[in-house]
Amino acid sequence: MQIKDSVVLVTGANRGLGLTLVHALITAGARKVYAAARNPDSIQIPGVTAIKLDVTSPTDIAAAAEACGDVSILINNAGILDHQGVHLLTEGSSGALNRELATNVFGPLHLSQAFAPILARNGGGAVLNILSVLSWISVPGAATYSISKAAAWSMTNGLRHELQAQNTQVTGLHVAYMDTDMAHGVTGAKTSPQDVARQALAALEAGQPEVLADDTSRQVRAGLSAEQAVYF
Repeated sequence: MQIKDSVVLVTGANRGLGLTLVHALITAGARKVYAAARNPDSIQIPGVTAIKLDVTSPTDIAAAAEACGDVSILINNAGILDHQGVHLLTEGSSGALNRELATNVFGPLHLSQAFAPILARNGGGAVLNILSVLSWISVPGAATYSISKAAAWSMTNGLRHELQAQNTQVTGLHVAYMDTDMAHGVTGAKTSPQDVARQALAALEAGQPEVLADDTSRQVRAGLSAEQAVYF
């Protein structure tokens, strides 16, 4: 998959990794970038096409598919961490999980369903899903988020199998803390979104099915098969 001259839709493109990906795509020579956000006025980047897209809205998804029929790469970046889901056994966790599943799982799924025929018409293309090291482990303070990202990982694997027949590449990117708004309260080491974006685009061009964007993700991934598995 070549980034140069491609047409890319990035969800959650108004801040964080999404915004960084938009800039990286422009630098890499993408022919057109659709930068999607719930409020398109929040996107002020010369040379991109801002579109209104709440990934939990079937109406918005249908409108995006209608308007963006030239897309060759779909980047499912939009995601939320709902702070009411810190502990599974506390009041509010079920509501938080529902909101996270709607954005982190069903949003990418419904967008992939809507854009799969478009990608097929445009030669196959690619889907990039932004996942997390928390696809594999659960940590205090992000219990329901971990559930949603585990489901998103499984969904990504399922899409990979189903989209092979139309020559659509599916890549999942796992990363721990990034230096973005979502992790602003974290005091530990954080990977720069610029480095993550660079790895993501390199993986798309190399046809890789999975990206482990930092040491934490690589260590956790390796620990899944340990005798005392890392998720314990």
